[in-house]
Amino acid sequence: MKQYLDFIKHILDNGTKKEDRTGVGTISTFGYQMRFDLSKGFPLLTTKKVYLRAIIHELLWFIKGDTNIKYLVDNNVKIWNDWPYKKYTLSKEYKGESMDEFIEKIKTDEEFAKVWGELGPVYGHEWRHFDGQDCYKDQLAWVINEIKTNPNSRRLIVNAWQAAYVDQMALPPCHMAFQFYVNNGKLSCQLYQRSADAFLGVPFNIASYSLLTMMIAKICNLEVGEFIHTFGDCHIYLNHLDQIDEQLSRTPRNLPQMIIKRKVDNIEDYTFDDFELVGYDPHPAIKGAVAV
Repeated sequence: MKQYLDFIKHILDNGTKKEDRTGVGTISTFGYQMRFDLSKGFPLLTTKKVYLRAIIHELLWFIKGDTNIKYLVDNNVKIWNDWPYKKYTLSKEYKGESMDEFIEKIKTDEEFAKVWGELGPVYGHEWRHFDGQDCYKDQLAWVINEIKTNPNSRRLIVNAWQAAYVDQMALPPCHMAFQFYVNNGKLSCQLYQRSADAFLGVPFNIASYSLLTMMIAKICNLEVGEFIHTFGDCHIYLNHLDQIDEQLSRTPRNLPQMIIKRKVDNIEDYTFDDFELVGYDPHPAIKGAVAV
């Protein structure tokens, strides 16, 4: 994963200090691209251990069109907890509950989860239920069918940025649009990410969209090509600088292999147990606080 180390070096070398929505502050630069040949291994970061379980469950959650954190909470995935908890603490319903107490209520109280676990029309909603005038589009099902029936199309695009609904989302989509490309029997994917948290978010995004590309390639009887990751605002939060330095001091190791154990007809039929990672030997994990 030299590509990732080159990416964070680029931000440090070319970025400038910039204030941001969270108040934490960043070193930021604009515009970058990484390319990963998926036939050469699964691009899961090796300079720190990445929590693949969370990546897989989040991706399955997106695919199902879900927008409530209860599925994630029930599977011990915490990556979306901060946003609904923050909203809850600002409400009249808040009675001083800790994050752990809030999550326990999400787990055990269906009515509470319906209200306070909901994130609004975020990624999964837009992938599977992109609203238009008097209709909606299941973009994911549509693009898979197009790949099968019209693979030379230049319109193999899924868009998560629904401008009319951005204010209703807990977090407007950072990884906001992706396009597929079929050539010589191989499926490639390019993602445009408007906002990229280089330390916490980007390693998840690389693995998630690489896996999505592999899943769709298998459904469509194609080999895998490239995952191409294109960025707008690339930033390192100021409270992640020590963690970034630690990563840069480490030497990347060989990439693991991702095995998809079975072929399904519908992408929503995949389950967590369908995926097996082989040969993952990362450096130890490095923790960092999420900026909300």
